[in-house]
Amino acid sequence: MDVIELLQELVAIPSVNPMGQDQAGLEFLETRLSHRLAAFFKNLGVEHELVEVLPGRFNVIARLARRPSPVTILLDAHQDTVPVAGMTIPPFEPRLAEGRLYGRGACDVKGGMAAMLAAFARLAETPPATAANVVMSCTCDEESGASGVRDLVRLWSDPNRSGSWLGAPPDFAIVAEPTDLHVVVAHRGAVRWKLQTTGRACHSSRPQDGVNAIYKMAHVLECLERYAQELPRLVATHPLCGAATISVGRIAGGAGVNTVPDECQIEIDRRVLPGEDPRQVIPQVREYLSQRLDVDFEMLPPWLDGATLSDAHNGPWANRLLDAVQQVAGPRQKIGVPYGTNASRISAAGVPAVVFGPGSIAQAHTADEWISTAEVRQASEIYYRFCAAAGQPGVTVDT
Repeated sequence: MDVIELLQELVAIPSVNPMGQDQAGLEFLETRLSHRLAAFFKNLGVEHELVEVLPGRFNVIARLARRPSPVTILLDAHQDTVPVAGMTIPPFEPRLAEGRLYGRGACDVKGGMAAMLAAFARLAETPPATAANVVMSCTCDEESGASGVRDLVRLWSDPNRSGSWLGAPPDFAIVAEPTDLHVVVAHRGAVRWKLQTTGRACHSSRPQDGVNAIYKMAHVLECLERYAQELPRLVATHPLCGAATISVGRIAGGAGVNTVPDECQIEIDRRVLPGEDPRQVIPQVREYLSQRLDVDFEMLPPWLDGATLSDAHNGPWANRLLDAVQQVAGPRQKIGVPYGTNASRISAAGVPAVVFGPGSIAQAHTADEWISTAEVRQASEIYYRFCAAAGQPGVTVDT
């Protein structure tokens, strides 16, 4: 199986996450890709299942059981991509040029998925005696609500889901994301919520008869900008993940230019550091604003809860993975990153986890997204070697 041909096939199947917007029909969700992945595992002759998480959106889970190995490794890669608006290349026509493969999702994260699938297929066809049990999860909805991984971890953490053959937690998880083949052992999480101001609508010819919610929001935004500047001093910097941040990413308000707006909303992204309590983030912002503003506002419930990945419990496994990386790709490091991944949810469910994969985050979500084909091949070899030796401590596999 050629991993680059597999990657081309994955990129050619649209799996766009609508990101909460009414911009995509079912054909753009993960549905087609999920069924193609199920066919892939069926052709390998391995146990697999489609788990519907949201309407028409599935996790695809497959298992290689190599008993009596006491070790189970989880490989996870998300199926969805960000939208394609603004792309300068055809998003679903994968193109090879100068050692790169171009297309939406090539870097984030179908390159990592293809590398995992190819390694999984090798393990299925010619399993070494030292191989671990391997479970591969292809999860949905990572780019927006993390619904796929939330459902995945319930298979071993929720007694009501105990009938699944993933009823016991794996020993270690590797989550595919573009890391330049470094091993990510810690990352920030994100709390995201809406803040709302309200007013009283009236005709714009008599604005004095109304209360302008957008003017209120202007005061809030000015105060939030000051808070963003002060936040690095209020929260201690993490040695691997850097400083905490806050950002306003969207604003909406008003019914039309000839009406004084009675409502305005912004969407806020607060990046949380390992060791912070994400439940305190919104109260802290509310207190800061309330002490400095004479404007009423409302914080709406968050839709993302700020789970982080800590390096407190994944060290020994991360070291073993780093050994496999260095055998194939040369010197690399254990690092922290500012973005979030599925690894935080897996770690919170009691499983040591790291993030590792081909490609650079600098190419993820870009207008001409691409990935190095050499790194995809290296990553597949690394996944294979790690899983092939993980069943027995101290064993390495050379190919």
